Amino acid sequence: MTRKPLIGMGLVLAGILSGCGQEAPPPKAEAPKPPAEVVVRIGQVSPLTGPQAHLGKDNDNGARLAIEELNAKGLVIGGAKVKFELLSEDDQADPKTGTIVAQKLVDAKVAGVIGHLNSGTTIPASKIYHDAGIVQVSPSATNPKYTQQGYKGAFRVMANDVQQGKALGEYAAGKLRAKKVAIIDDRTAYGQGLADEFEKAAKAAGAAVVAREYTNDKATDFRSILTNVKGKRPDLVFYGGMDAQAGPMVAQMKSLGIKAQFLGGDGAQSQEFLKLAGPAAEDVVASSPGLPLDKMPGGKDFTDRFTAKYGQIQIYAPYAYDATMTLVEAMVKADSTDPAKYLPELARTSRQGVSGPIAFDGNGDLRNGPITLYAVKQGKWEALETVGGGAAAPEQAAAATDKPTAPAAEKK
Repeated sequence: MTRKPLIGMGLVLAGILSGCGQEAPPPKAEAPKPPAEVVVRIGQVSPLTGPQAHLGKDNDNGARLAIEELNAKGLVIGGAKVKFELLSEDDQADPKTGTIVAQKLVDAKVAGVIGHLNSGTTIPASKIYHDAGIVQVSPSATNPKYTQQGYKGAFRVMANDVQQGKALGEYAAGKLRAKKVAIIDDRTAYGQGLADEFEKAAKAAGAAVVAREYTNDKATDFRSILTNVKGKRPDLVFYGGMDAQAGPMVAQMKSLGIKAQFLGGDGAQSQEFLKLAGPAAEDVVASSPGLPLDKMPGGKDFTDRFTAKYGQIQIYAPYAYDATMTLVEAMVKADSTDPAKYLPELARTSRQGVSGPIAFDGNGDLRNGPITLYAVKQGKWEALETVGGGAAAPEQAAAATDKPTAPAAEKK
């Protein structure tokens, strides 16, 4: 019988006992876990096909640039890292289609909507968003009715047609000295609404309306209407509608020998209008809510960033960008992407966008929105004068732009 196994066991037992007086090494501290990432969807609606597609894509790209820059910041909202996703829908500038895509965005559970471009689609869609509790910020719908419906979640970041129509009517009768004016509109909520406001202001300023004609937002031949207008011998022709009609209309006025001054609103004040009207565009005057691009607080920087990605700005891209940035800033301040929670922050917004100061009145309209008048000189739009507008929000006055600040690791 051998004792070797017992000796070995004793040595093991001794080793265990000798270690009883030593403290065990502390466990390694776990690295803090990064916040979980959540996807937050934001809707964008504009005409992406049809004669207004260039304007709709301008809106889409403005919102898209904002989303790209916001995602580069790595924002944390409600304890989670947020990745924003833009769901862009085509309403074809058609009211019925507008309500269909609005419901589609509701079903997709978007946290907010940038849009629509046209008043005619924005107004009917706004009820769908309101009923679903979704916030809507339009970059370009100017008909006053949009924000007069009592919907707390309806906002816009440019001046409305009461302000714009007044500026146009007073300019026509004042600076342009028009005594007799003819008015044509496209029967859309935007075109007719702007024409109505222009008519009120022009009459109040002493001008007489000698003709009121109508077309539609799909037409391209206006010779019959213009022939009737020519017989009235107006000093000025005002058109309420978009550039797809305004351009051919001006060219046809020239071919018919109508020498009246042509005046339009923001729907006509685009680069596309210059292409469609050709040489007949010279000396045309049109207004646009907001400041000239080169006078916007963040205009130059925005233009550089936008054109590097998407090419030439049409009209509304800076406003779509500002609408998106304003919406998300409210989410950050509320620390929530729930519309019910960030809506109060949005309503009391006071910030400096690339287009200028952004603050809303009780209806959701932009406070003190400026209107700028332009004329075509040597084939280019040149600013004539700006009316209205207010000072920058005090706490944002020093901030000239929404230029993004990337996380330290991502700075180049």
